[in-house]
Amino acid sequence: MRGPGLRPGPRAPEGVPAQRTRREQFDALALATMGDLEARWPSELAATELAVEEVPLLPDHWAAETVPLASYVAPTAKSPARLVLFRQPIEHRAETRTDLAALVLTVLVEQVAEVLGVPPEDIHPDYEED
Repeated sequence: MRGPGLRPGPRAPEGVPAQRTRREQFDALALATMGDLEARWPSELAATELAVEEVPLLPDHWAAETVPLASYVAPTAKSPARLVLFRQPIEHRAETRTDLAALVLTVLVEQVAEVLGVPPEDIHPDYEED
């Protein structure tokens, strides 16, 4: 399909969502979810960045049966704290876009809860364990 309706313009400044790659769709979902969390916890998350990587780099001696879905990277003198989502393992566990959105929310809420030392239920009202 071609035509002006598929290109970015005044009605669709980002272009047609269906034309975005899976990576772009995931990034947009992750940013929106993190933005919601930052709005709820502005001072606590002000110095924390969100990053998305395709897959985690696992050491050769990795013995766990599961692959991590996210990671927290503590701040250093040269870089801020970072929450890193691993796109492919998360997408692999989601059957639908709704599942994907719920899983991204769950993973981010659990990471933020661990960093802040509060129960996940206190981080976001839509959080549901499992």
